Amino acid sequence: MAQLFTPGADALYRLALMTGVACLVGLPVLAAGIVRSNYVTGVGVAPAQPLPFSHKHHAGELGVDCRYCHTTVDKEATAGIPPTHTCMTCHSQIWTGSDMLKPVRDSYAQDKPLEWKRLNKLPQYVYYNHSVHVTKGIGCSTCHGDVTAMQMTYRANAFEMKFCLDCHRAPEKYVRTPDQVWNMTWKPPADQATLGPKLVEQYHIRGGARLTECGICHR
Repeated sequence: MAQLFTPGADALYRLALMTGVACLVGLPVLAAGIVRSNYVTGVGVAPAQPLPFSHKHHAGELGVDCRYCHTTVDKEATAGIPPTHTCMTCHSQIWTGSDMLKPVRDSYAQDKPLEWKRLNKLPQYVYYNHSVHVTKGIGCSTCHGDVTAMQMTYRANAFEMKFCLDCHRAPEKYVRTPDQVWNMTWKPPADQATLGPKLVEQYHIRGGARLTECGICHR
């Protein structure tokens, strides 16, 4: 009687079976890794902008306050992107002939805004209010990292749901005194465990289950 399967058929079947199982297990893991990779989240990536604006130079070396450019950060939901005339407040007097600043001069002369690429963008189904956070003691660097050290600005955090919930579940770990909100190099002080709960009470932050209700962020 002729042999139906070759001697190596069993080994090939086992190999095919193990390959299929590996794909079933590995593909979701690979997909999850890609979704969380910097390539997708943009974390640590500084995209090309209309001109190479340096937060390190302006906010770090020169000490320009965040609110000078982002004028609505403590008043409205969005921090605001500075209009060209904000740049020209200084650059109509200094570096007036710089080739690097030509896009700024052209924008001002043509009354056409510079098209900056937004770095920190949340999905449309997420509600976030800058003013609520900064006036309740949450500092800029908690979300944006130390921008005073960024030559070219990049996204510091992926802003996954867990990132927000960690703070909402324990705001006492993150709140600062009002004078430290704009400090980009802030670290929790040694007495944060004692100071934090006091600040939460002082800021009238409603903790517990209230801060983790779906309607807080999804409206």
